[in-house]
Amino acid sequence: MDALQRTTYDIGGLRYPQPFKIRRLGHFGFNVADLQGGIDFYSKLLGFRITDTRDFSKVPGREEMAKRLVDPRIVFMSHNSDHHAFLLAHKSLGAIFGDDAVSRDITVNQITWQVGTMDEVFAAADYFRGKQVEIRRVGRDMPGSNWHTYIRDPDGHTVELYYGMEQIGWDGRSKPEAMYYRAFREQPELPQISEEQEVRDAVAKGIDINAGNTIQDRSSEEYVVAGVRLPRPFKVTNIGPMSLFVADVDASEAFYTETMGFVRTEAVTYRGHRCVFLRNGGEHHSLSLFPKALRGELGLNPDTSVASMGVQVGSYRQLRDAVSFLKKNGVRQSDAIPSELYPGVDYAAHFLDPAGHCLMLYYYMERVGWDGKPRPAAERRKVGKEWPESLEPMSDSYADPAFMGPLG
Repeated sequence: MDALQRTTYDIGGLRYPQPFKIRRLGHFGFNVADLQGGIDFYSKLLGFRITDTRDFSKVPGREEMAKRLVDPRIVFMSHNSDHHAFLLAHKSLGAIFGDDAVSRDITVNQITWQVGTMDEVFAAADYFRGKQVEIRRVGRDMPGSNWHTYIRDPDGHTVELYYGMEQIGWDGRSKPEAMYYRAFREQPELPQISEEQEVRDAVAKGIDINAGNTIQDRSSEEYVVAGVRLPRPFKVTNIGPMSLFVADVDASEAFYTETMGFVRTEAVTYRGHRCVFLRNGGEHHSLSLFPKALRGELGLNPDTSVASMGVQVGSYRQLRDAVSFLKKNGVRQSDAIPSELYPGVDYAAHFLDPAGHCLMLYYYMERVGWDGKPRPAAERRKVGKEWPESLEPMSDSYADPAFMGPLG
């Protein structure tokens, strides 16, 4: 079909094949057997701040469901001003919500992609219905206040498109529970009032808008990171890419490119397996897809479809210091994932969380320019076993969006 004959959608005056345009990976979550162990690891060691805890046993209408949970809490965490960039829940929650409906190795409770407007969120819901994509729910969640459409990908992973994440400012307070009356469990009518009007309405109702949870990190600030005293010798500045083991790489690639609008940056063949790297912005990739057969060959955790989750720190020096810090604190390092499976990243270290999820710590990701072409593999930095004290910059070093600090 000629490109001009294809159905396209107007997004702010630009025409796209989908009625939405993904801007970035916004947040993700894991379901784990030991919730407290996960909280300690991600908050105390990696520095994610707890912004809110939602106890289902205290949520109206969820009391019976909470009785079937080993632990009824969902813990919301963030590394930036977003209300949450990461969620933790007990693995029993995944079973109740059907996250394991397709495959019992699904331990990621959501993979959430940010779009630019509310129109896109709900236009996406209609678009997915027309394509017979399973919709899990549409509406607005609290806490976090983000408007959303949830679907499943071909392997059963819960995928969310969202707009309007609550922001936590200098005072470190989240939105109070008394303002949760603006949640929606069904697709709302548009237009909706602004966030500013919501606050004015809450004040008019007599709600104490300063009564929300206060985020705190009570660890001693014993490290100096680029001129700032912090509890750790590094600062997480970004999350992603997400790397998944899937049943059929071609089918998953088709879903994420044709239905979701991702762009394939490159594909590699490793040990005879085709592996695909997809992006939705200027980064080399924000999502990678590997065949499940490769998981066993690499000796990775058979109980999760997550191959790795990227955690970016602020600099090469911070990466070196983070590796030393995590080793000192007894976190298990892994060399299971070879460099061929994270193209566009040079120096990286992989560690396992208490549930066995592999985390890729890195400081740099290649940027894809205006012509949409990645750097040729032969021109990428060669990484040896010995990491030098400092590096020569690449042409796109420190080309990521600046972290909208402060660091702590």
